[in-house]
Amino acid sequence: MSQTHPAILSPGQRAWRRFKRSRLGYWSFVLFSCMLVVSLFAEVLSNDKPLVMQYQGEYYFPLFKNYPETQFGGDFVTQADYLDPYIYQRITSDGNWAIFPLNRYGPRTINYYSAAPDPAPPSSQNWLGTDDRGRDLLAQLLYGFRVSALFGLALTAIGVVLGVLIGAMQGFFAGKIDLFGQRLIEIWSSLPELFLLIILSAIFQPSVGLLLVILSIFGWMGLSDYVRAEFLRNRQLDYVKSARALGVGNWHLMWRHILPNSMTPVVTFLPFRMSAAIAALVALDFLGLGVPPGTPSLGELLNQGKNNLDAWWIGVFTFAVMVVTLLLLTLMGDALRDALDPRKVHTDVLPTKPGIGTSAEETGLSLNTPVTSSAKGVMP
Repeated sequence: MSQTHPAILSPGQRAWRRFKRSRLGYWSFVLFSCMLVVSLFAEVLSNDKPLVMQYQGEYYFPLFKNYPETQFGGDFVTQADYLDPYIYQRITSDGNWAIFPLNRYGPRTINYYSAAPDPAPPSSQNWLGTDDRGRDLLAQLLYGFRVSALFGLALTAIGVVLGVLIGAMQGFFAGKIDLFGQRLIEIWSSLPELFLLIILSAIFQPSVGLLLVILSIFGWMGLSDYVRAEFLRNRQLDYVKSARALGVGNWHLMWRHILPNSMTPVVTFLPFRMSAAIAALVALDFLGLGVPPGTPSLGELLNQGKNNLDAWWIGVFTFAVMVVTLLLLTLMGDALRDALDPRKVHTDVLPTKPGIGTSAEETGLSLNTPVTSSAKGVMP
């Protein structure tokens, strides 16, 4: 199968090829993507409701619709508990059937039929054990990872938009705008973020939206410094001066010409920013200042592990998920930084066809080999 020649690859394609050469970074990206996709389908993999069932000749989809217990021969009109032995026997006998997820517990499901007191160790019922409230630990980790990952993605996206916008305006216009903006950033960054979060948490009901707002108004400053520095450097280059001479407007010049050439620090910054966002959410949940009570949280599980040292499975499995997540993001960031670093020599993307500027390695010459007249192509 023919491959595209390196000489005609776009800068993005060359960067992707260099990124794939970093085995740790590339497979970290693949593994983290798989973890995120699996967590997005957590309801299908871990839930206390059947995915689909047939009862008395009719089909039901409890995962998408709530049914009363009386629908299946129970005594109450409340939502059916499909783990109740009586209901379970009714929906799986006499020609009836039900397809359950692989793990038959949701993040809030309490195993009332556990043979051991809570927190219970890993068993055939709860593969990773239960927490101190009797909830399945595997379901808690699966849903908690999704909350943390989506929160990190959202906070990173908001920080990138604000950081790029503010940094670009400072770097492009420079002068008084840059000076005034830097003074405002210095004052804003000196505000005690944790104390502000504690005060607002006492005034308003804790929510994911409140956390996003508070952390977003502080999370853009690190990236804006990188973008500002890139714009200050690129605005002095010849192609920018030529565009100005041709009458190109400021906004068109910023977003169509300078910004694409200033995206290297932005892209490199993303995995590190996301890992910091996830760590911040876990730390706030550990302190009780994060997501509302009842929301699956890795920080809450770490706090439970601290308070239940004899239940080793809570702390060990939660800490393992945290370490793997942050390690994968860090390895991705390192690989992106190397792939986008213009100071590095990447021999895998050098042209190989004669007449396009072949390298010394491709011509068979060593850097330590003296150049003779024959090597120069001159007749002896």
